[in-house]
Formats: sequence, C-alpha cells, structure tokens
Amino acid sequence: MDIVGRLSYNCDIIFRIIDIKVENNKKIAVLYGEDFRLIADAPYEDLIRLDPQEIQKRSKEFRSLEEQSLELFRQDISLIKEKQEYEVTRGYSKELNYFQIPGKVLHLDGDPSYLKKCTDVYEKIGIPVYGVHCNEKEMANKVGQLIDYYRPDILVITGHDAYSKAKGTVSDLNAYRHSRDFVQTVREARKKVPHLDQLVIFAGACQSHFESLIHAGANFASSPSRINIHALDPVYIVAKISFTPFMDRINVWDVLRNTLTGEKGLGGIETRGVLRTGMPYKTEITE
Repeated sequence: MDIVGRLSYNCDIIFRIIDIKVENNKKIAVLYGEDFRLIADAPYEDLIRLDPQEIQKRSKEFRSLEEQSLELFRQDISLIKEKQEYEVTRGYSKELNYFQIPGKVLHLDGDPSYLKKCTDVYEKIGIPVYGVHCNEKEMANKVGQLIDYYRPDILVITGHDAYSKAKGTVSDLNAYRHSRDFVQTVREARKKVPHLDQLVIFAGACQSHFESLIHAGANFASSPSRINIHALDPVYIVAKISFTPFMDRINVWDVLRNTLTGEKGLGGIETRGVLRTGMPYKTEITE
C-alpha cells in the first residue's frame, strides 16, 4: 500500500492510498491519513510517494508525542488509584483487599489499522475492550445489535471524516464525509440507552461536525474547530472515563489536556465516570 503526500499541501500529512477512481477521465486517489483520522480525495498527479526515511522520521516524531501523552495519562491513573485506595481504606490501612472494575468499551472503527492501534493501547493500560471494524455508513444499522451483545459502559464511534468547503458551509452537515453517519449512529445508540451516564459515547473523527454529534447524544465528540484529530485521541478520552469512579464527575478539561489534539479538536459535556470498586478480593476460595 503506497504511502504518499500531497504536493499542493507541501506533504503536510502522510496518507495511505486506499482506492483509485476515475472521474472525467482523470485518476482520483482516495486517501486515509496515516496518523490523523482524515479522509481525502486528491488528483493522482498531485501525489508523491514518500521516501522510507522520511516516513520513518515522521513516524518517530508521532510515536514520541504518543508516548508523552500516554505517560501523562498513566500519571493521572496513578493519582486516581491512590485517591481510590485512600477512600476505600479510609486512610487507615492498606491491608484491605478490594478490586476494581473499569468500564467496558465497545469501539467501532471505520479503519482496521487504527482499530488495532487503539485496542493495543487499551490493553496496555488494562481496559476491557471489544473492537469492531465497521464501515462508517454501516454503523447505524449495526450499533443496536452490538450494544445488546456486548453491553458496554462506553461506546466509541469513529473512523475517518472530512469537511469539504465545496459542498457547503461549516454548519451544513451535508458538507462532511461521514459526520451524518456518525450522528445517525449516536441516535441509534441512544434509542437503546438514552441516559448519558449509563452509556458514555465518544463520536467523530477529523473535522467532524461537533455540535450535531453532541446534540444527537454523544458525551464527547470532535471537532469543535474542525481540525484534524490524532488516531489515538479517542482512546485517551475513553481511558480517563473508564478509570474515573462512577460517583465522580469528570471535568471536561481534565479529559482533554492529555490528548494530542486538545480543546480545538475535542470537546464534551459533564459526565460521570464508570469505574466501580468492590471487596473483598480473594485470589482463591478456601473451604
């Protein structure tokens, strides 16, 4: 699969060519962002195959950003766990055996490679996840059945998106590649679980119609400033929710500050966490 850049954009984003189509006797490439959840069309002659060393250099830079963000998140989780330990034991003793159940995640993704990246991070930090690759246009028809089957605490609806100025204004939902599909999927999910704290939903991708997604029933969404979001941004938001106790409200800025995109690309509404604590914890049953 060719990795390319667009000459007219000074190769600012690395893309994968996923399809070639012909329009008016001209070859048009359909592109997926390699690190951003962006889909784009480009004339074939505007593309240049990137040098392997350049790809490696850019990938290294992004991996460094990902690791920094992940480390900040791990520090957050450590603080949450310390607070939980204090509250569970009332600060007197650390000898009480207790267990914690983080929120289960159902992650629908229109891109199988991004889905794999995301599930790898979920597993690294100990979040139970069910990943399902699903074309954006098919998500609305499948989400209800998937919710019934997996019964998640958190639902992620993402993939690729893009705003096209040629199709309409920024406020026009029809000017977006997949925002309407994401909105309809959120609505179908809310038919199953209407309460915002019984099923927490993240929805959207690069440049998605943020306001429509929130009004449809998403707790968190992209993209308030219609910018590109990183492939792993949904994971960092969801992980914070999964490890926040269900009696605690989540400050939206606390969720956004460790993402790679920040408040320009991501936003949301006040939401409760989904972590639950129980006791006693027994490694084995004795008679």
